Amino acid sequence: MQLSTSILLIIALAPLVGCVLAGFLGRVIGRAGAHTVTILGVAISCALSIQVLYQLCTGAEIYNHNIYTWFEIGKFSASVGFLIDKLTAMMMVVVTFVSLLVHIYTIGYMADDDGYQRFFSYISLFTFSMLMLVMSNNFMQLFFGWEAVGLVSYLLIGFWFKRPTAIFANLKAFLVNRVGDFGFLLGISAVLYFLGTLDYATAFAHAGSLVGQTLHITANTQWDAATVICVLLFIGAMGKSAQVPLHVWLPDSMEGPTPISALIHAATMVTAGIFMVARMSPFFELSESALSFVMVIGATGALFTGLIGIVQNDIKRVVAYSTLSQLGYMTVALGVSAYAGAVFHLMTHAFFKALLFLGAGSVIIAMHHEQDMRYMGGLRKYMPITWITMWIGSLALCGVPFFAGFYSKDAIIEAVGESHRWGAGYAYFCVLAGAFVTALYTFRQMYLTFHGKERFVIEHGHDHDAHAHGHVAHADHTGGAHEPVHPDEHPTTEPHHGTPGVLHHPPKESPWVVTLPLILLAIPSVMIGYLAIQPMLYGGWFGGAIHVQEGRSVLEKLGEEFHGPLAMALHGFAQPPFWLVAAAFAITTYIYLFNIALADKIKSALKPIWIVLDRKYWVDNVYFAIFAKGGVALGRALWKGGDAAVIDGVAVNGSASLVQRIASGVRRLQSGYLYHYAFAMILGLILLLGGYWLVGQ
Repeated sequence: MQLSTSILLIIALAPLVGCVLAGFLGRVIGRAGAHTVTILGVAISCALSIQVLYQLCTGAEIYNHNIYTWFEIGKFSASVGFLIDKLTAMMMVVVTFVSLLVHIYTIGYMADDDGYQRFFSYISLFTFSMLMLVMSNNFMQLFFGWEAVGLVSYLLIGFWFKRPTAIFANLKAFLVNRVGDFGFLLGISAVLYFLGTLDYATAFAHAGSLVGQTLHITANTQWDAATVICVLLFIGAMGKSAQVPLHVWLPDSMEGPTPISALIHAATMVTAGIFMVARMSPFFELSESALSFVMVIGATGALFTGLIGIVQNDIKRVVAYSTLSQLGYMTVALGVSAYAGAVFHLMTHAFFKALLFLGAGSVIIAMHHEQDMRYMGGLRKYMPITWITMWIGSLALCGVPFFAGFYSKDAIIEAVGESHRWGAGYAYFCVLAGAFVTALYTFRQMYLTFHGKERFVIEHGHDHDAHAHGHVAHADHTGGAHEPVHPDEHPTTEPHHGTPGVLHHPPKESPWVVTLPLILLAIPSVMIGYLAIQPMLYGGWFGGAIHVQEGRSVLEKLGEEFHGPLAMALHGFAQPPFWLVAAAFAITTYIYLFNIALADKIKSALKPIWIVLDRKYWVDNVYFAIFAKGGVALGRALWKGGDAAVIDGVAVNGSASLVQRIASGVRRLQSGYLYHYAFAMILGLILLLGGYWLVGQ
């Protein structure tokens, strides 16, 4: 059975058609027309992607064909083509399914926004860009999709372009990603240099020729070619997938509307780097050094970015730091050659993290675009569907047995424990401790948002609890009761109007266009892990799409002890990750339901640690001081020293001044007096005769 080229083209181009119609004809077709054409385009892509995945699972051959040749220069060529195997098909389904639900959700979330049509155009363009990235069969097309998703993320993060914080955030995301993309481009160039091709299949077939080849960095320094290629490619992944130290852009990207947080920063764009490394597994398997580098970077992110989430008060930023941590888990899996485990967690994470972001957006709608959890509490009685679905997403995120996140996350932890690669001990500690940290900030978020006393005032209605005293009590960075926050100091990322913590009417459940995507995402957040773990991790489901060298597969060793998803879940109740989650659940339950004042005491006792986490390890400060201010200082020096002094002062103004001085001197010779001219003639004659005399001598 052959896959149809026409169907693959429709999958890729349908969202682009919707983007063009909504973007260029938005005023003509109106709001309803804009969301109709974009949703229809993504729905067609989603349905056909599911069909393609089904065909591959029922015996269809892998599709790898060029559709259009862009250029040929000597032996080098660049084409537009598709490589559709089970790895690609799974990504296509995840991207289009989550994108479809985000499109539907956006109808309710952006209902009052002036940029309604523009937003739908952007998110549809993003879907097209992501599909081109995952469907590509060559490095040139991969780089096109890579840069396109970066461009659209810039547009979406700065969607509210009249707000300085949004502009700062999208510039930050764009610049940090350029750092990673420069490494990525160098990696692609190295592939072309050593292997002479941009085609995946050809490059992978000749990957073995990299063994023994070196790259001369200096006259006396040689680096292994495979290691150089892999590290450079992974630097690209570090930018796009927000790995330490190129992670700083993702939390600030919460300045964009909540739907794009779910689409870009949970399910698709940030997982592009994970997908790329898995696709490049034939290269990475040639370098133990590169894999150890990947593993250590991922482990550091899994633990240390998660710790920052504990002190966050913005509901979206808690989920953002959770994303950083979970991306670290995926990266660790890549580093121990458990590529299938990384991609499996990518898939499960896409569902429950999109659910958490969209659930947070539902809360923000109900709270009149309030995002600070210190002004929430007790929302479960107002928003039962959002409350239940977010609990499902939270339990999946924490890795509670039987939920989707348990199967993928525990498999990664066990795979790291099974590995003997350099750095595996450090990585195992990080991913194990990360399970406890994840549960801490997740349950804290749920309790502050949905449980306990209401910490908001409803205007024109009865006062709630302590609010009768005329001020709003809130929780501090650890959740304890504290003094009121001045409105000017109140952190917010969505457009906010009015006094923090004061609502004009009681919160209520969001409309069906918001709650339906939550329900549809909650279903795979529960079931997909149970159904997919056996074939994806231990059944060789990905086939030749993922390559692991003989004797290196930790998943093969784990597969020998795997006795089905039910047995794994039951066994999970006796494993350290579950007990760490249970301990975090007990701690947060006691503090935020029964002894809220204890949070203040913990904060005071651990003040130095709290400061470190609240300042995000000062990474942003260092970058700003060195690179931002350094860049400004360098630019000012080049401006004053190069442009003003050399170019303007010497080359332009200097030459003009020299001509002016010469002309001024020569002008004095034109006096108009005959005796001056006669004297000059006599002097010239004397000089001429003297010259002849000297020549004659």
